[in-house]
Amino acid sequence: MRTNFYKPIIGLGILLLTISCKVEPEAIDYGKDQCSFCVMNIVDKTHATQYVTKKGKQFKFDAIECMVNDLVEKNEEDLAILLVSNYANPGEMIDAKTASYLISTAIKSPMGANLSGVSSIEKAEELQQKYSGEIYTWQQLKQRLSDK
Repeated sequence: MRTNFYKPIIGLGILLLTISCKVEPEAIDYGKDQCSFCVMNIVDKTHATQYVTKKGKQFKFDAIECMVNDLVEKNEEDLAILLVSNYANPGEMIDAKTASYLISTAIKSPMGANLSGVSSIEKAEELQQKYSGEIYTWQQLKQRLSDK
């Protein structure tokens, strides 16, 4: 008789644990969410970024350079999702590892690195034609920012 009483409670507990550990990104609440690195409000839909750990913990940033600087102390193997804003389509988040990056003084970013992400090398080359600057892959970008 007692086991029948505990079954629904145990089932509810398991359900709550499963729901609370979702490993998916939350939408950035522009103007309200704060950067996990510099604590500025995130307002720019063309430069915001985020990552989610394998345990489901969310980290949001106002600029790509803030996320890259935050990752210096982290192991990327512990992360499930890394996203950057698509400069060519503000508000759209794209995979940081497959994105292409342009550093151009003609495109200002919130923290002054003049760094923008786009979905493909072709888009980066289009931006480079329009604004000049240097194109990077994810690995090259991390190396460039760590050299400063």
